[in-house]
Amino acid sequence: MKERAILAGLFLLCLVAGLFAALRMAWSIIASPARAWKLSVAFDQLGNAAANGDEDETISSRAAKARRAGRRWGCLLCGLLDRIDPDHCEKSIEHDEGKPYAADPAADLVASAAPAAAAVGDR
Repeated sequence: MKERAILAGLFLLCLVAGLFAALRMAWSIIASPARAWKLSVAFDQLGNAAANGDEDETISSRAAKARRAGRRWGCLLCGLLDRIDPDHCEKSIEHDEGKPYAADPAADLVASAAPAAAAVGDR
């Protein structure tokens, strides 16, 4: 119960912070475009985290990895983004953030199981 109360309080603080960041971004578009770009990346990462992605990876990076793996949503999103900014998704890949997508979804399972199997065999 105490944890839920703390989370409810944090939720309210997040609402205030989000509103402040949105207002600051609107002002920064005029006063400081460099700050506006930083805030847009922060919102991008927030959106990715809200969609169960890595909190430090942008949606564009995640979509590019998904497209490389042949996942439909990545192909669709990158197709749209690449119309606005040619080659956007490929330029946005963050190899050190998020999970690397394998071309075969079963390969993800094999790769994640391999270290565990090796550890069992070492005993």
